[in-house]
Amino acid sequence: MKKTFFAALLTVMAFSSQAAKIDKPWNNGRLKVSDNQRYLVHENGTPFFWLGNTAWLLPERLNRDEVEYYLTREREEGYNVEQIQVLNAIPTYNIYGAQANDETFDFQRFTRPGAYGYWDHLDYIVDFAASQGIYIAMDCIWGSQINKMTPEKAAKYGRFLGERYKEKPNIIWMIGGDIMGDKGMESWDALARAIRKADPNHLMTFHPRGRTTSAWWYNDREWLDFNMFQSGHRRYGQRNGDGDYTIKDNTEEDNWRYVSMSWGNKEEQIAGREVRGKQKPVIDGEPSYEDIPQGLHDFSAPRWQDYDVRRYAYWAVFAGCFGHTYGHNSIMQFMRPGVLASFGAEKSWWDAMRDPGHRQMKYLKQLMLSIPFTDAQADQTVIASANGERYDRIIALRGQDFLFVYNYSGKPMTIDLTKISGSKKLVWLMNPADGSLQFLGEYDNKPADFAIDVAYQRSSDRVLIATDAAKSYFQKEQTLVSKE
Repeated sequence: MKKTFFAALLTVMAFSSQAAKIDKPWNNGRLKVSDNQRYLVHENGTPFFWLGNTAWLLPERLNRDEVEYYLTREREEGYNVEQIQVLNAIPTYNIYGAQANDETFDFQRFTRPGAYGYWDHLDYIVDFAASQGIYIAMDCIWGSQINKMTPEKAAKYGRFLGERYKEKPNIIWMIGGDIMGDKGMESWDALARAIRKADPNHLMTFHPRGRTTSAWWYNDREWLDFNMFQSGHRRYGQRNGDGDYTIKDNTEEDNWRYVSMSWGNKEEQIAGREVRGKQKPVIDGEPSYEDIPQGLHDFSAPRWQDYDVRRYAYWAVFAGCFGHTYGHNSIMQFMRPGVLASFGAEKSWWDAMRDPGHRQMKYLKQLMLSIPFTDAQADQTVIASANGERYDRIIALRGQDFLFVYNYSGKPMTIDLTKISGSKKLVWLMNPADGSLQFLGEYDNKPADFAIDVAYQRSSDRVLIATDAAKSYFQKEQTLVSKE
């Protein structure tokens, strides 16, 4: 039988990487919330850094060969979570023409023995992802469909999903789907509780509408393990007719604010958006996508670039997120020739996987895994000089014996090196575009000035790394954040 293009590529990739061992993170036990309520760890204490991708339409638009190619490439680029839509419509169909559901939510009608149905294909996706060490974050049904699902139907659906996937090691549940949390709340609760009753072992969150956080509605729910916000796709000052505007004026791109919002920080609190319950870990589950028009709907608008998606990632993580989710306009909808594009997507999803932002996210993951990041917390007092606004905002993350500072615009800054242990400090600059390290030298235990030798512009972002000189997280001669 003649191999397809993707099957042939997979054969080549398999030969080239057969000696490499694929890490299965769940071998460290199931995921749980860390004791400090800020991060995710495994049962044996091993930290888990979430590096996700929005692969929303993967179950519907990719065949088996394409699934294998896509997930293999994702693993090679460091991604360990794929956020997918299980159902984006009623009914939903996949690339084989198999139907997932209808308005009755009687799934037995669509799981016939001997037929490769919709749910068999989803099983295949989950299992192949597991073979690659990748978690599948299942958004059960997109928010736009919630008015078609009563609480009773939601509970039936939740039982079906929970029973079907409870034994899979690589499941994370996502309730909601680009929707305000107070829309269909009874059905969301019913769905979540039915899944949790059948499957008490996998983590669960809620994916909200742009410029909102799940913490405003569900932080006190027993089924919600961590919060998710969607910082969204607007640029500063761009409202695009939003009615229920939820954030302060001209802060659209400040995704770091949502971390504080999700933890109930009064300085970032918005009237009528009180967060109830204890602090929970938080992540930006949908920032601006690479190669999508700013604001989404005007296809002639400038498009978000690699340096934009880097900024969203480092701002979020250094503000306290336990990981980050990247997105690309073409990948999230699996654009290909002959498919009607949304949001002005032009390139194929396989070409999009070569775009710079998609390939640069792994450097953030490698950086965080280089240090005991679950002991770290955001600490803006590290920045001893005046901080800036918008693109001049500097974000600092600090542990006991290390600190990271993300500087997007390359502006000069003063960093208080007394905030970490050690009479002497070793300092590097990291370029997040390629993971390269430049050793700056050994510094005394006092505030120090740093003038980054790059042009003052949006693509000049750098990470300043300082460690206690007695520690060996990085070597002076090290030139890449990861030696792999």
